[in-house]
Amino acid sequence: MTTDAADTADTPDTPAGPPLRDSVAPGAEVAQPSSPPFSRLTPDLILNAVDSIGLFTSGQLLALNSYENRVFQVGLDEPGSASAAQAVAKFYRPNRWTDEQIREEHAFLIELAEAEVPAVPPRSIQGRTLHEHQGFRFAVFDRRGGRAPELSDRSVLERIGRFLGRLHTVGLRTPYRHRPALDVETFAVEPSGYLLEAGWIPPELAEVYRGVVRDAITEAHRAFERAGRFRSLRLHGDCHEGNLLWSEAGAQPGPHFVDFDDSRLGPAVQDLWMLLSGSRHEMQRQLSDLLAGYEDFAEFDPRELQLMEALRTLRLIHYSAWIARRWNDPAFPAAFPWFESPRYWEARILELREQIAAMQEPALVV
Repeated sequence: MTTDAADTADTPDTPAGPPLRDSVAPGAEVAQPSSPPFSRLTPDLILNAVDSIGLFTSGQLLALNSYENRVFQVGLDEPGSASAAQAVAKFYRPNRWTDEQIREEHAFLIELAEAEVPAVPPRSIQGRTLHEHQGFRFAVFDRRGGRAPELSDRSVLERIGRFLGRLHTVGLRTPYRHRPALDVETFAVEPSGYLLEAGWIPPELAEVYRGVVRDAITEAHRAFERAGRFRSLRLHGDCHEGNLLWSEAGAQPGPHFVDFDDSRLGPAVQDLWMLLSGSRHEMQRQLSDLLAGYEDFAEFDPRELQLMEALRTLRLIHYSAWIARRWNDPAFPAAFPWFESPRYWEARILELREQIAAMQEPALVV
């Protein structure tokens, strides 16, 4: 099965993240509008938007898998082309990133492509990568196919590690100016406070959740203290296998990552830990394979391994708040029908207790 380059991953396999729009302080989440955010995004509007920037659509339109934004495969009639051309149009969720923050992501993707790192940059059309039509912001990407990587193959992990090392070498060149950083406050303190204050936790579980999340945040702070100062760089940010396509065809065989929508500043290990799974022994081996390739191109600070379980904890807390804040979008109740049930929150409490124990365990080593 193949997956297309901008069609994955606005939805994380494990928790992801949200942010904002124009006049909001970086790192804060804004209140969502009362009406569904994409209710006006009809097929005609989508095709007219793509036509408005000088492309010629054929009328073919296929919705791709995406919750956070809306992503479509669009057929194009390109003069001189013997076969039907296709592109991917990504329509950004209103009230999330600012225009400046989206353009920073685009600039990073272009910088990666110029450095021959296999990422998929947006097309520059009429001198711009970010466009607007009838109140919706969108970008157009080349369609790029691929399959899920065989993460059980040690040579595949090593090749992915090389990709990440090259990606982080570019990410270190300059920091983001507009995009926020990954930290305990914005990924745990604020989201958990929102869940409690907005009444998402069932009343009979609210105090239990409050106590467990407080302890989890305390342990996360301790993990960051143990890690000490680390280099903060531009990251992919949501680096799991659902955002990684593998292909042996084309000029750049091997891995390429898609969906940099959650790209932000943070420690390098954020782009490594989501590729590890299984027992401690299995994760240790997988980490060694990743770093065997990674360190061909970039230096890895082993102190960052103190952050792995803390980052997993932040992601889990943030994930629940991400769903809650998107609840007025019909796609979310349909995809997460169990979210409002006590059973869901009982599972989250147990999960956080397990994470507290995991953060107290010795870190993996290199």
